[in-house]
Amino acid sequence: MSRLSVPNLEADAGPSGQIYAQIKKAIGSVPNTYAAIAAHGPAALKSVLAADAVLAGGSLSKSDREVIKLVISDAGGCDYCVAAHTHLAKLAGVDPDVLRQIRESEQTGDAKRDALVRFVRKLAQSSGTVSDVDFAAIRTAGYSDAQLVEISLAFATTIFTNVFNRINDTEIDFPAVA
Repeated sequence: MSRLSVPNLEADAGPSGQIYAQIKKAIGSVPNTYAAIAAHGPAALKSVLAADAVLAGGSLSKSDREVIKLVISDAGGCDYCVAAHTHLAKLAGVDPDVLRQIRESEQTGDAKRDALVRFVRKLAQSSGTVSDVDFAAIRTAGYSDAQLVEISLAFATTIFTNVFNRINDTEIDFPAVA
C-alpha cells in the first residue's frame, strides 16, 4: 500500500478531481502515481502532464521517449516507473525482448537506439555530466539539438516521478516486470 492517502477519485470535485477526470478521459484510468501526485500537489502533476505534452509534440518518437524514461527509471531503481515505462514502451511498439535487453544493459541490434540508451544511462549514472566523446556519440547516432533538449526534458520529468514514487512507495498498477 502506498504511503500517501488518495481520496476517492470519483468524488473529488476540486482541482485534483478535475485532473483525474482529464486523465481518465485521455487514457481510461488514473495511474496510482498520478492519483497520489494530484491529491497532494495538483500543480505538480499539471507541470508533468504539460511537459509530456511538449514531448509528444516534439521530434522524438513515442518509443524513444518511453525508452528514455525506462532507462532513467531502471538506473534510478524505481520499480513503479520501470513497470509503467516497460508497459508503455510495449504499447509504443518496442518488442518485449528489446525491453529486456535495455533493462539488462545489453545491445539491442539497433545502433541508433543503442546509442540513445548508452547516452541516457550515462546521464543517469553521472548526474547529467557527459564527456565530449559521449556528446559526439549521440550526435553521430543522428540525434539533433532539439532532440537533446527533449531528452533533457524527459530526463527531468522522469527523475521527478522516480523520486516521488520512492517517497510514496507507490503501489504498482502496471504489469509486473520480471
